[in-house]
Amino acid sequence: MKDFGGKIAVVTGGGTGMGRELVRHLAADGCHVAMCDVSADNMAESRALALDKAPTGTRVTTTVADVAEERQLEAFRDAVIREHATDHVNLVFNNAGIGAGGSFIRDAREDWERTFGVCWYGVYYGSRVFLPLLLKASEGHLVNTSSVNGFWASLGPQTSHTAYSAAKFAVKGFTEALINDCRLNAPHVKVSLVMPGHIGTSIVINTARIMGREPQNLSAEQLQDTRAMITRMGFEVGEVPDDMLRELLQQRAEAFRDQAPMSASDAAKVILDGVRAERWRILVGRDAEVLDRMVRETPEEAYEKPFFERFATAAGWSFGGRS
Repeated sequence: MKDFGGKIAVVTGGGTGMGRELVRHLAADGCHVAMCDVSADNMAESRALALDKAPTGTRVTTTVADVAEERQLEAFRDAVIREHATDHVNLVFNNAGIGAGGSFIRDAREDWERTFGVCWYGVYYGSRVFLPLLLKASEGHLVNTSSVNGFWASLGPQTSHTAYSAAKFAVKGFTEALINDCRLNAPHVKVSLVMPGHIGTSIVINTARIMGREPQNLSAEQLQDTRAMITRMGFEVGEVPDDMLRELLQQRAEAFRDQAPMSASDAAKVILDGVRAERWRILVGRDAEVLDRMVRETPEEAYEKPFFERFATAAGWSFGGRS
């Protein structure tokens, strides 16, 4: 699919980050876009930004939906069919994600399963719900977002990262298996697996909001748990006042977005170029390329401290990364 003009694309998590930038770039190419997100306000902003640069007549629609709930994605599908007056779509970007439930041992089960639900079931349900519409198109492309954490289950030796990594490994395996499945049973539908490194998105901010843990609203008990976690990472914050700790957490979340080595807009360009080239494997960011090579070269060392130190130096990671 070399040209997106006149095509119909579905984007989950279109309210911020890479989802927003995919919406913007697709619309600028004259592609009609249907997005979903849990935030109507964020989607309204994405829509306005997209239409500002889109050719006249380009349709950009929004639907509030939680991708972890199949019924909500079914309602989103029905809205796409209705609002775009179509029986098919050409592109599906299963992009939505959050990051919590880092420790299988220490963190609450509901946090773990909420993260796994969005990051894995969001992709699975999105594929289940929209694949029939891709099959009805003359040409289609399914694009699932995994992560470098889909082949390296870590953020470094001082940070637990189980729920997100488990989900992204599942997305990787599922999507790779679909490549041959589609070749055999639906050859007009292509499949791509996206594996970003540290991209400038609001995933940290959005996760805190979705999980009810925005820094300014953290209770004294939650702050105590946060202090313990930061201490385990090697930083002493025991004497930092609560209000200052809340501010530091907010600054860190913003820094993840604003100081990333690659912007969400540049990441969207890499992804869409990969789709045009029909590449099934799309690494996004120099850190993703470096880490992919290093894990393949020395897999037995991937979770050791020296490995992470070599990687961080080679890739320029200052505080870890997550797509």
